[in-house]
Amino acid sequence: MTDLTIGIVGGGQLARMMNEAATPLGLGVRLLAEAEGTSAAQVVPGTDVGDYADAATLGAFARGVDAVTFDHEHVPTDLLRGLQDAGTAVRPGPDALVYAQDKAAMRERLTGLDIPAPAWRATRTPEEFVAFGDEIGWPLIAKTSRGGYDGKGVWKVDGPDGAAEPFAALGRALGPTERVSDAAGSAQDAGVVIVAEEFVPFTREMSVLVVRRPGGESVVYPVSETVQRDGICHETTTPAPGLDPAYAVEIQAFATRIADELGVVGVLAVELMERPTGEVVVNELAMRPHNTGHWTIEGAATSQFENHLRAVLDLPLGSTDLTAPVVVMSNVLGGSNPDLVGSLPVVLANPDVRVHLYGKSVKPGRKVGHVTVRGTDVAATQEAARAASAHLEGA
Repeated sequence: MTDLTIGIVGGGQLARMMNEAATPLGLGVRLLAEAEGTSAAQVVPGTDVGDYADAATLGAFARGVDAVTFDHEHVPTDLLRGLQDAGTAVRPGPDALVYAQDKAAMRERLTGLDIPAPAWRATRTPEEFVAFGDEIGWPLIAKTSRGGYDGKGVWKVDGPDGAAEPFAALGRALGPTERVSDAAGSAQDAGVVIVAEEFVPFTREMSVLVVRRPGGESVVYPVSETVQRDGICHETTTPAPGLDPAYAVEIQAFATRIADELGVVGVLAVELMERPTGEVVVNELAMRPHNTGHWTIEGAATSQFENHLRAVLDLPLGSTDLTAPVVVMSNVLGGSNPDLVGSLPVVLANPDVRVHLYGKSVKPGRKVGHVTVRGTDVAATQEAARAASAHLEGA
């Protein structure tokens, strides 16, 4: 086979782990990082540093690679269409990626596909937001349709008195030259709105990952239970404990249908909330390797990172079978311990613990690594993963 090179836009830990997956396959990696010394730039030789939102920079980076993929979902879709028009394979393509970039577009499309979701409405003024709350009941969840990540751009609004806050924050984020304000206090740019959603009193959150090739072949991983705090993933347990096997298959089926209908190429992460009735609804979509799939590095026959690269380059996909009855991933967030490497002797004394550090400086709440433990008992495996991540954090 001739040499294959993949271009990754974004220099974070996802790109770092994609690079690790590329090495045993003999794949070349080019990286467009936001700055020198980012997580992935530390391990990818000859990294390009530049602005992914600049057409000339993006076009020069894409020349000579077999396909372009992403560490994040923030590249403007008009620039990606320009790359496609110039003959570059962009995966996922802009027509799919828009549904991960724009929550209003995602909600509208999934509603049209009859995929289970919270009740929602795109609102452009506090008055529209209040009208929706009065119609379906309070509290509501407010989300900026674009730009939110890791809990940013999301509010719980308990009643009409709090309706103005998301719109004021949206106005500040857009800036005076980008927003259009009227006497009612609306703030919006081309298509940026506040998505009002039903507050779902979920019993737990879950996630399922699908990987799809350009021609439609796909594989799906087991459903994971996730623990989110302040919008940040802290832990995953796979398979999701207590989930009815038949319903797990149903969840995998509609996640695969979403990937097919949206034309996703690569990893699609479908984040879910489980109602007290046991029914799940779709919360978010991501079209890249995802934090809730980090467990697959040790816990699946083929990691999400390897399967993403295979899909993007249109190579046969690997098995998603579990390598142990229970797999738990626990994120390491910046805490009181500045010396992560110095803590390894204690953490690695448990031979079941696998550690991944991202080469990031420690800052409070920042994702700086994760640990994975495989086992046979859910509670014991969770305890081992939590103890390892807590020690690295300095708890």
